[in-house]
Amino acid sequence: MLNSIPQQNVNVNDSGLKVAFLGTPEFAVPILEKLASSEHKPAAVFCAPDKPVGRRQVMTPPPVKTLAQKYNIPICQPENVSSFKFQVSSLNPDLIICAAYRIIFPKEILDMPKFGCLNIHPSLLPKYRGASPIQAAILNGDTKTGVTIFKMDEQIDHGPILIAEHLSLITKRYTSPELSDKLSILGAGLLIKIFPDWVVGKITPIPQDNSQATYAPQIKKEDGQIDWQKSAQETERQIRAYSPWPGASTGIMNFTPSKVEGNESGIKGLRIIKADAKKDDSNRQLGEIFLDKNNELSVQAGQGYLIIKKLQLEGGKPLSAQDFLRGHKKIIGQILT
Repeated sequence: MLNSIPQQNVNVNDSGLKVAFLGTPEFAVPILEKLASSEHKPAAVFCAPDKPVGRRQVMTPPPVKTLAQKYNIPICQPENVSSFKFQVSSLNPDLIICAAYRIIFPKEILDMPKFGCLNIHPSLLPKYRGASPIQAAILNGDTKTGVTIFKMDEQIDHGPILIAEHLSLITKRYTSPELSDKLSILGAGLLIKIFPDWVVGKITPIPQDNSQATYAPQIKKEDGQIDWQKSAQETERQIRAYSPWPGASTGIMNFTPSKVEGNESGIKGLRIIKADAKKDDSNRQLGEIFLDKNNELSVQAGQGYLIIKKLQLEGGKPLSAQDFLRGHKKIIGQILT
């Protein structure tokens, strides 16, 4: 991790600008890739610190860091706002480009670059400002979403818009990672498209209509808990929206009691990884597991029922419904909670 960036190691790119790229997760990777392979290669990349991953808590770099190393771009991983301000100031960039970077910019950083701070946001602003716009679009069954590039100000996802482009969701049932990939690629293309016009002053940003603003808050682990009173369609969207984290989970009573330490309730966790929704009515109990007319593993919802395609029992591995039934035939008739 760099505490500052030695200026003798930092060059302007082919477009004559010193660009800082800020981002951490997979969403930012295609955008950085597009920049790094263009004439607008960043002078430095800022991302979150490495973190422990998995049962063995192996220290793992964020996806953006790995890509930056591939292109030999200097990397900064500030641990707090103070170190962030110091490292950005040491670079003194002409332009900051941000994609899914969690530190809130202080005003002195926003005012620093000659060409401002641009953010690539995966929604059609002012809809879904905040941390989880991709999940929100899936959860709400939106027919379209998109990407917005805007000039950042002191409020979250509030600044004036340079360009936006929509993506239809009518014919696709994306999971969050799939939709993130689509929107990231779309955003990367938009950024390269507007870059030359922005730096020569040909683009006038348009203020957002704040009266139309909606918000997509930070996701919590408990958001993945399934409520069987909701419709099968709502639950199917929840499964896709919360893949891979926190996942969509339910509980099953008195079914091979959990060996997890401290769990003596007889309730075992069940994660549903992939499912289809059916609108057909039935008189079954909410959460009841049954085989439908096509012998597919199904669960009764508030409206319609859910056909389970892939699932994972607590302590087990992910299985197709067909493989799961071979070893767990007694699950038929059980009630999910």
